[in-house]
Amino acid sequence: MATAHATPTRAVPVPTRDGGVRVIGRANRYRRSRRSELVIWWREIDRVLLGLVLLLVTIGAVAVAAASPASAHRLSTQQKSLGDLYFFWLHLRWLSLGLLTMFAASVLPKETARRVAIILAAAMIMGLVLVPLVGTEVKGARRWLNLGISLQPSEFLKPGFAVALAWILSWRARDPNIPVIGISMALMGLVAVLLMAQPDFGSTVLFMAVWFVLVLLAGLPVRHIVGAIGLIVVGVIAAYLFYPNATHRIDAFLSGGSEFDQVDLAMRTLLNGGWGGTGLWLGTRKMALPEAHTDYIFSVIGEEFGLIMCGVIVLIYCAIVMRVLLRLLDEDDLFTVLAASGLTAQLAGQAFINILVNLQLFPSKGMTLPLISYGGSSTIALLLGVGFLLAITRRNPYLSRDTLDPKDRPQNMTAQL
Repeated sequence: MATAHATPTRAVPVPTRDGGVRVIGRANRYRRSRRSELVIWWREIDRVLLGLVLLLVTIGAVAVAAASPASAHRLSTQQKSLGDLYFFWLHLRWLSLGLLTMFAASVLPKETARRVAIILAAAMIMGLVLVPLVGTEVKGARRWLNLGISLQPSEFLKPGFAVALAWILSWRARDPNIPVIGISMALMGLVAVLLMAQPDFGSTVLFMAVWFVLVLLAGLPVRHIVGAIGLIVVGVIAAYLFYPNATHRIDAFLSGGSEFDQVDLAMRTLLNGGWGGTGLWLGTRKMALPEAHTDYIFSVIGEEFGLIMCGVIVLIYCAIVMRVLLRLLDEDDLFTVLAASGLTAQLAGQAFINILVNLQLFPSKGMTLPLISYGGSSTIALLLGVGFLLAITRRNPYLSRDTLDPKDRPQNMTAQL
C-alpha cells in the first residue's frame, strides 16, 4: 500500500547581508515580494502631494456634513423624509470607494497607468456617444448612463482625456512630422460636440482649457497660439448665439435671472459667517441654498467656517499645483510633464471655476468643487485622476537627475519636439 506524501513546498535561496544564504518557502517569498512592492511604492510616491489631497478630502467630508441638512430638507417630500446627514453618509461610501480607486491607480507603473487611462478615455467617449440615445435625463440635461448604477461618462473622461492627450502630443518627440496638434484638435472637437449635445457647456470649457494648457506646454508656435485663442473666442460667441444653454447662463450672469439669483444667494451665504464663521450646523442662509452639498458647498464653508477657511482651501489648491510643478522641474520625459500638467490643470481649473461662481465672478456652471463636494461619479473620477497623477510622478529617490534651470525648460521641451 502506497504511502501518501505531502507535496513539498518549493524553497528559494535568498542571499543575506553577511554573505550567507537563507532558504525561504514560496509563500514567504510572495509575502516578502508584496511587502517590498509597498515599500517601493511608499518611497517613490510624492508623499507631500498625497498629504495635501488627503487634507482636502478630510475638509470635504466635514463640509458635506455641514451642507447635508440643507440639501436633505430641500429634497425631502411628504412621502420620504431625508435625515439631516443623509448626504454625508452617502458621501462617505463614495469617498471610501474613491480612495481605494486612487490607491489602486497610484501603485501602477507609469506605462500601465498610461494604458489604463487611454482605454478609459476611449470607453468614456463611446459612453458619450450613447448618452443622447439611451442616457437618463436629469434637470433638463441628459448626461448619465444607467448601468445598474448611475454613471456620468464625462466625469471619468476627464482624467483619461488629459493622459491620452499628453500621449498624443508626446508622439512628436519621436517623429516631428506627425501632426499631433491637428490630431489633438480633432479629438478636442469630437469631445466638445458630444458634450454640447447633452448639454454640458461647463465641462466643454474645462476640457478646452486643459487642451490649451497642454498644447502650450508641447511647444505650440506663437501664430498657432493666436489662432487657437481666436477659435476659442469664436466658439464662445457661436455658443452664445446658437446654443440656448450657453445663452441662458451668460445672460443670467450679465443681467440677472434665476441662475444669477442662485449665485447671488451663494455669495450672501458665503459672506454671512464673516471671518470666523457661525460654527458647524449653525448656518442659516445655507438652508435656502440650492445644491448646497455640491455646486455651492464653498459658500456653506464660508458661512459655517469663515472666510479664513475659504482662504486656506484656496491655498491648498495652489499648493497642489506648485508641488506638481516643482516635481516636474527636473523631469526630462515629455509625456510625464504633459500628463501631470494636464491632470493638475483639470483639477485646479475645476476648483477655481467653482470658487469663482460662488464669488459671483463667473456664470453658473453646475460644476462641483474637486475633492470637497459630494458626488458619486465625480468623487471616484477625481480620485482616479489623482491616482494617475501619483503614478505618473512616481520617482526612484536613489536615481540622480540633473536639475534644469526653469528658464531653460520651454526651450528644452521645444527642442525635444
